[in-house]
Amino acid sequence: MIESKQNQRVKRWKKLHKRKYRDQEGQVLVEGWHSVEEVLKSDWHVYELIIKESIELPQTWKTYEHVVVAEDLFSELSQTETSQGVIAVVEQPQEQSIPTAPRKILCLDGIQDPGNLGTIIRSGLAFGIDLIVLGEGTVDVFNHKVIRATQGALFHIPVIRGDNSSWIDYSKQHQIPVYATALDQQALPLQDVKKGDSYTVIMGNEGNGVRPELIQQADHSLYIPIASQSESLNVAVATSIVLYHFHQLT
Repeated sequence: MIESKQNQRVKRWKKLHKRKYRDQEGQVLVEGWHSVEEVLKSDWHVYELIIKESIELPQTWKTYEHVVVAEDLFSELSQTETSQGVIAVVEQPQEQSIPTAPRKILCLDGIQDPGNLGTIIRSGLAFGIDLIVLGEGTVDVFNHKVIRATQGALFHIPVIRGDNSSWIDYSKQHQIPVYATALDQQALPLQDVKKGDSYTVIMGNEGNGVRPELIQQADHSLYIPIASQSESLNVAVATSIVLYHFHQLT
């Protein structure tokens, strides 16, 4: 059992709390029973499990390399208020496998809140999205709050950092209609979007929406009709509504 803060493995694990070191080491910490269970089910590579003393591992998890650490030491590694006592050290995919020809693409422009991004990734998986592209200004997908908010969905859907303009170009080259959410005179109400088996949807920043240059590149802009007493919808909620609608059309 590891009990010393000076242990080199402990020092390396703690560095992974910061994006700089996650990218440098190519590793990320995944915490909590459900998230760890989901990453073990996926094709992501798990280096080792970090277990708080007194925690009993499921028999099937014991085939993975695991290290027991003292309770007070584990609390320093944990990034949650109420730790569940298990953390996986996982390889950070540099280039997650992109589908050969994605036909249902979600492009995110400047999503800054980790909880919003995590919820959006969950909805992307639930509603059949082939690929999620994290464009300029979007929070790091390996932020521990994002990972926790995805509830394991992150490990089962391709999510990449990329340039939204390039994916708009890809969509047009492959005859995939591109829709950007916007409040303008040309915007279609969501219910008027025609049936199709392929689409690219662009969702934008919590405060400013989709950048004008991306709206101009899109084939269509759309909006969600809401009651006049309501000013707007949370971006994660709006994304879920839009993706559900498109999913129902296919």
